[in-house]
Amino acid sequence: MKVIVFFVAIIILGAEWQCNGSEHEHEHEHEHGHSYQIFPLRMKTGPGGHYIPEVSCKSWRLGVEAHNVIDWRTIPQDCEGYIGNYMLGHQYRSDSKTVCREAYFYAKTINITAKTTWVFDVDETTLSNLPYFADHGFGVELYNATAFNEWVDLGEAPALPESLKLYNKLLSLGIKIVFITGRPLYQQAVTATNLKLAGYYKWEKLITKDTDKYNGKTAVTYKSTERQKLEENGYNIIGNIGDQWSDILGTNTGLRTFKLPDPMYYIS
Repeated sequence: MKVIVFFVAIIILGAEWQCNGSEHEHEHEHEHGHSYQIFPLRMKTGPGGHYIPEVSCKSWRLGVEAHNVIDWRTIPQDCEGYIGNYMLGHQYRSDSKTVCREAYFYAKTINITAKTTWVFDVDETTLSNLPYFADHGFGVELYNATAFNEWVDLGEAPALPESLKLYNKLLSLGIKIVFITGRPLYQQAVTATNLKLAGYYKWEKLITKDTDKYNGKTAVTYKSTERQKLEENGYNIIGNIGDQWSDILGTNTGLRTFKLPDPMYYIS
């Protein structure tokens, strides 16, 4: 009889533990209003050793963001759907939010002076060109300067919400904002108008590229040179944020750099 009672007690305790565990997991899944799912491990390759496109595209994107995959011209053809879903989905916004949140937490630790400066890139950093890339395969198509410049000239690019929030918070701290973009000089006016329409209403400088002066030079060289000029004029660059590694590499990069996600194109 004692054995039976003991056995029943174990079953009841086990059931209670499972229920409590389920409640805890349920609470965790809906923490902060988000639902998280845990997926079982899957094989990396399918029959015959061929990579499953969905899995290899994720690995390819990781390589891009970690700057292990470089000097590429287009995203893999099989990854158009994956990159499109990423850019239009929750994860891209969440990744951007994490970067901008960390940037703000860092900025709050700085002793702000009259020349404390933060450098922002423009395309895919402050302004989003997703309306354009959604019509051009999210990077599957080769870059078409004519088509892209026609889009830029419309001045309709929306703000990346997470970057706009960071921008406003930095302004509230008293930090000067400088935009350095690879857009050419002739697009400075439309870029200024677009920035203001998107909510970026104030800045110290908007630097566009003199294509004659920097002809044949990389983005790293161009942006390093322009940041050097800022510092020679007394600006103290405490932060630098961009979607390309070329935005944050080189010299005079600032005290800290922050990389936003962008698996759609690569600029050296």
